[in-house]
Amino acid sequence: MTIQQVILLLLLWMWLPHPCRTEMLFRRTPDLRPKSFGARASGNDGKAIHRQKRGWMWNQFFLLEEYTGSDYQYVGKLHSDQDKGDGSLKYILSGDGAGTLFIIDEKTGDIHATRRIDREEKAFYTLRAQAINRRTLRPVEPESEFVIKIHDINDNEPTFPEKIYTASVPEMSVVGTSVVQVTATDADDPSYGNSARVIYSILQGQPYFSVEPETGIIRTALPNMNRENREQYQVVIQAKDMGGQMGGLSGTTTVNITLTDVNDNPPRFPQSTIHLRIPESSPVGTAIGSVKATDADTGKNAEVEYRIIDGDGTDMFDIVTQKDTQEGIITVRKPLDYETRRLYTLKVEAENTHVDPRFYYLGPFKDTTIVKISIEDVDEPPIFSRSSYLFEVHEDIELGTIIGTVMARDPDSASSPIRFSLDRHTDLDRIFNIHSGNGSIYTSKPLDREISQWHNLSVIAAEINNPKDTTRVPVYVRILDVNDNAPQFAVFYDTFVCENARAGQLIQTISAVDKDDPLGGQKFFFSLAAVNPNFTVQDNEDNTARILTRRNGFSRHEISTYLLPVVISDNDYPIQSSTGTLTIRVCACDSRGNMQSCNAEALLLPAGLSTGALVAILLCIIILLVIVVLFAALKRQRKKEPLILSKEDIRDNIVSYNDEGGGEEDTQAFDIGTLRNPAAIEDKKLRRDIIPETLFVPRRTPSAPDNTDVRDFINQRLKEHDTDPSAPPYDSLATYAYEGNDSIAESLSSLESGTTEGDQNYDYLREWGPRFNKLAEMYGGGESDKDTS
Repeated sequence: MTIQQVILLLLLWMWLPHPCRTEMLFRRTPDLRPKSFGARASGNDGKAIHRQKRGWMWNQFFLLEEYTGSDYQYVGKLHSDQDKGDGSLKYILSGDGAGTLFIIDEKTGDIHATRRIDREEKAFYTLRAQAINRRTLRPVEPESEFVIKIHDINDNEPTFPEKIYTASVPEMSVVGTSVVQVTATDADDPSYGNSARVIYSILQGQPYFSVEPETGIIRTALPNMNRENREQYQVVIQAKDMGGQMGGLSGTTTVNITLTDVNDNPPRFPQSTIHLRIPESSPVGTAIGSVKATDADTGKNAEVEYRIIDGDGTDMFDIVTQKDTQEGIITVRKPLDYETRRLYTLKVEAENTHVDPRFYYLGPFKDTTIVKISIEDVDEPPIFSRSSYLFEVHEDIELGTIIGTVMARDPDSASSPIRFSLDRHTDLDRIFNIHSGNGSIYTSKPLDREISQWHNLSVIAAEINNPKDTTRVPVYVRILDVNDNAPQFAVFYDTFVCENARAGQLIQTISAVDKDDPLGGQKFFFSLAAVNPNFTVQDNEDNTARILTRRNGFSRHEISTYLLPVVISDNDYPIQSSTGTLTIRVCACDSRGNMQSCNAEALLLPAGLSTGALVAILLCIIILLVIVVLFAALKRQRKKEPLILSKEDIRDNIVSYNDEGGGEEDTQAFDIGTLRNPAAIEDKKLRRDIIPETLFVPRRTPSAPDNTDVRDFINQRLKEHDTDPSAPPYDSLATYAYEGNDSIAESLSSLESGTTEGDQNYDYLREWGPRFNKLAEMYGGGESDKDTS
């Protein structure tokens, strides 16, 4: 051993803690005089300055955690060289836990811990110590700081952050594939001994998995673990401190490991041959049935694609892969016919769409099966020889002429007879008919191309043995044109000739139209029915003609209108022609040939406003008349007020008479002479308070002789008036106005008033508000005047 190594070991031994000899490390040197460290300096006065040596020698205190003794745990002793043992010094402790966790003997300087200490709560405590004179309380030593470190013991077991872990690893993984890493923590001091050194081991899950002791990484231990055989595994991992040695503390956790799927299984059909049936009447696109291959894998590893790879029905059927059910749906591609073929054979293949190259050696990842499809016979409706028919016929054919024939057959082996009919909804006018036995279509009414050029019919074919099975086919009938219409003027011509016209002057250009439509196009010829000395027709050979004058001058006073027959003929076979008459009026014109006036009959035009303006004026007049009538009706209508609503309502009945009368002194009102001589009466006046519904002419009665007795005269007049329907009085209805309800003044009727005026007290009128102030002044003032008088 070299000298350097010896010195290093000695230094390490000096720094190592020695709890049993704590006092020695803190003893003060016995020399109380200042000592020099050998460094010397000169002051300003030239004297040497010596540095005083401290009287404390400090180091760390060490204390074991989790003390279980009954007495206070001894920590160490503080001692000053100036302590003579006579109790003149007092030791004071301050800092972390001083006075509570740590106490000091004031006389001896012994430090004790009052309770058990846990290093995991706090690893060290920093305190300050001082020695003072007990009498003067002055420090004899400066305050010094020291540390109490807590020594660790193995009192904490390793713990995992999670009680249960979840992990997964692909199936068929090689040995040693990492699954998951678990880590346990130990609260003990990792720098002191092996208390915090954790070693991992597996308690459950062998021989499938293993764990690395130092890292806690779980790995697969068996090759080719198959998910289809077992999918879930439970592994228990133990973590033990003290390096896994005997006496160490331990903790456990559970890891649930799932084997995830890989594509290591090919699809397989459960049957080598599959039989399906379908009626021959099934339309294209009908689903016949399904095939399905099973795959032990899951998810996308089990996805399968189906296809038809061989067979005699590859062009008759299709197969579609349904993703959600992983089935192959076989559908009809072309129409089926039992009489043509009754059985088809298909070879269907199912193949995985996601193949893992690592497992090619397990392949191939596909399978095949044979599908046999049987066609079932059904009673099919008739089939026409064509999908549609087109017949062309001239419009001049005779009734009953056959225009064409439709043909249909029964596709079944029984070959039932066919019955034909027309859908009358397509031939409402019943122009055509059909022979029910052979399908011949013939006319039942005349044809006219100018009315309808096309007829779209629908023919129905049905089996006689099964009339419910029917088939329809469209039949298009085109009507060909025949020259059976004569040409005529294209429009109505209002033609005139000026009185000062010259010979050869153009007065009108005419054209013609024809309802027929010849193949070569329309061609018209114009000519006069007879030679006319006044006008002539010149054919322009473009389906138009000009009307020219043949002489000079015309007089409307002699002849005001000329009629010119024009013959129009076409160029088709047979030639059709018609005669149109032009009406030519003779009119006065200016020098430029502009018409100014014609004869009276021709020039008589309605003067004034237009038709629209006249209609508007007429409507305004009608509206005014309606307003006047309504106004008059409203004036005649009398308002009807409701009668007394209840027995408590007492109202004044007011009857208005529009004449004053003469009273007893009016003798003229009872002139007996007027009664004797009705002729002296003025024109009979009707009552003004009513309007009789029917007015009758007053009857004239003969005058009574002067000597007639008055009683007889009155009786005679009374009898006449009783039989006279126009004589008064008439039935009349009198209406009465009433005040209304909810009046704060209540009823003002005199029926409820006092018998005398003096019984009434009108002071309450002032309490009714401003609206009754006037009445209060009138009646209240009157009373005051009466009282003063």
